[in-house]
Amino acid sequence: MSDDEDVAPAPKRTRVYYGSLEEKERERLSSEKGRGSDGVKAGIKAGNINISSGETLDLEDRVSERQHDALAAFEQRRRARQITVSTDDTEVKAGLRALGEPIILFGEGPADRRERLRSVLSVVGPDALKKSRREEERAKRSQDECQQTWYHEGSASLKDARLWLAKYSLPRAMKRLESARALRDVAEATRAIRQQELQNSLRNLNNFCSQIGDDRPISFCHFSPDSKMLATASWSGLCKLWSVPDCNLIRTLRGHHTNVGAVVFRPESGISLEKSDVNLASCSTDGSVKLWNLESDEPVADIEGHSDRVSRVSWHPSGRFLGTTSYDNSWRLWDLEVQEEILHQEGHSKGVHDIHFHPDGSLAATGGLDAFGRVWDLRTGRCVVFLEGHLKEIYSVHFSPNGHRRSLPVDRSLRQLGEGLESPGLDAAEDACRTRGEGTRTHTHTHTHTPH
Repeated sequence: MSDDEDVAPAPKRTRVYYGSLEEKERERLSSEKGRGSDGVKAGIKAGNINISSGETLDLEDRVSERQHDALAAFEQRRRARQITVSTDDTEVKAGLRALGEPIILFGEGPADRRERLRSVLSVVGPDALKKSRREEERAKRSQDECQQTWYHEGSASLKDARLWLAKYSLPRAMKRLESARALRDVAEATRAIRQQELQNSLRNLNNFCSQIGDDRPISFCHFSPDSKMLATASWSGLCKLWSVPDCNLIRTLRGHHTNVGAVVFRPESGISLEKSDVNLASCSTDGSVKLWNLESDEPVADIEGHSDRVSRVSWHPSGRFLGTTSYDNSWRLWDLEVQEEILHQEGHSKGVHDIHFHPDGSLAATGGLDAFGRVWDLRTGRCVVFLEGHLKEIYSVHFSPNGHRRSLPVDRSLRQLGEGLESPGLDAAEDACRTRGEGTRTHTHTHTHTPH
């Protein structure tokens, strides 16, 4: 042990203050404040302390925000625990789909999916799923209502036209049935011989004449009823009349400004009609329909009404009515005697490409881009036959003299349909004219628009 360790520590002296300590405390505080302020000033001067201009950070607000977020998260978890979610995974997926959420996440199981649905419902509210289901049911009911049959009254001209069609078609139907009965009485061997002779004559068909019709593709051709003329339509907008059989150009019809879809002769053209009467009708992709005579190169009348491409025109066997088909999903019937549109018929879900009238004048067949064909009774306005079987668009539909229909679509399949069609009498036609508009909103509309 060293000598320094033997030295006893100096006793600590105790300071004794007499009187009040208030003044001493004030002096001490003032001296400490001065030393602190001097230190801060020295630090600022040296660049070690940076103080902004009056900007402060309110710690209490930040604390209150964190508390609010924590309380909100706690409240959300509390609501989630109170929400009842189905244990059926299919219903859980349907609920997520209805709320616009992904039904499956990577690595997610059924239990995790239920918890996710519960957390979503805790945010959007437990009634959100019920509202979504009610909206779906409401949309389904509205769709069912659109499929219901509905009626509205047609015009007086439509009623008169349907009664006229009934009186016109019934005698022709009787004659056709009489011819069919007479053909049925013919011996089977005789019919086979006739059919064989017809096939032999068809085998001997060859190219009689060839002619360049236009600079652009020929879209349509049609023979006149007297078989002395041929009308052609072209994408150049021109329609031309050719003599048969030498194929000499007779006249060029100028009036269309875009692709012409069809040009057809009126029944009895060249037989009983005068050249100054309306003998032809044509249509083009700009929605225009024009009527022509055999004396002028310009159209004698224009028919307006369609809002889209008019693909085909067809004359009624009587020559009084003209049918037009359009890509506006409708076809129309025009009465040339009263010079107005008497029927605006909807029913196809896509554009209507072709139309053809039955030889009796009672029916009209239409083929559309929806791959379906329809047969309409002009005397009642009903769609009497729905033709299905094609897989692609139907570009042609045609009645044969015995009542069968043939349609040719782009899938290169030819289908022959021949159901027996009953002909309603005049009473049925008159009853149908009283409440005109039978059909389905999305399939078989039958209604009349104001003529243009």
